Amino acid sequence: MKVAVFGQAFYPDSIKYLIQILSVFKKRKVRYVFEEQYINLIRESKLELDHSETFSRLDDTFDLFFSLGGDGTILASVNHVRDINIPIVGINTGRLGFLATIHKENIDSYINDILDGKYSISKRSVLEVTSDLPAFNSHYNVALNEVTLCRKDTTSMISIDAWVEDEHLGKYWSDGLIISTPTGSTGYSLSCGGPIISPQTKALVLTPIAPHNLNARPLVVPDDTKLKLKVSGRENDFLLSMDSRINTVSQEYEIYVRKADFEISLVLHEDNSFIKTLRKKLLWGEDQRN
Repeated sequence: MKVAVFGQAFYPDSIKYLIQILSVFKKRKVRYVFEEQYINLIRESKLELDHSETFSRLDDTFDLFFSLGGDGTILASVNHVRDINIPIVGINTGRLGFLATIHKENIDSYINDILDGKYSISKRSVLEVTSDLPAFNSHYNVALNEVTLCRKDTTSMISIDAWVEDEHLGKYWSDGLIISTPTGSTGYSLSCGGPIISPQTKALVLTPIAPHNLNARPLVVPDDTKLKLKVSGRENDFLLSMDSRINTVSQEYEIYVRKADFEISLVLHEDNSFIKTLRKKLLWGEDQRN
């Protein structure tokens, strides 16, 4: 078996967890390959590695992709995996861990279970952004959670014209607009009043950020819907984010959002499920009467 190992940051308290993971790989004779920037972070921590094989781009020879960190690290993993369909194993060394469901206390047993095939795959839809702006016709134009348009360098609202399948939906007067996948429905969209959507649901949700329209509410549409967005406001630029990547965009450009033609595979240990995570992480149904 051949696996990729990736992280966005490397902190002193991460060392013991990485050592645990690599120890399991060695015992199971798993070939592990580090993402090249991640191994540089490890070396800066002075951790001695007896194995330093790296990758810059993935290929279909990898069986699993291990993401070490929090949910943000899994979001960054999407840009490596893209359409190669390598299952992502999220190991949570961060805080909430809604997507990264393998917790540091269970590393040894859970990784052994996964290497034994005791897991299921949760397929997640991905958003793709295109524009006349060259920066968004690249390898990094996809988002697992959400695409967000919001104001920049101003306290004034912006207006966002939205078209759904070439039909004008209307104009949002707000701080911004979130286009979220079911995966992202428990993130920024939820904080702005959007609904929680089960990952298996074939839908997208448009959630305005602090709207000044009393009739502006989150709108759920089929996930094969094509969206066109046009921003106007007092400033010349606005912010466009794709998960954690933020870009400054001129108002002259229109933004197109649609579902990508590939899905991301997240590994779920047999002890985990979306419903269990909802109850545990978001305290769903918690009530003193229970």
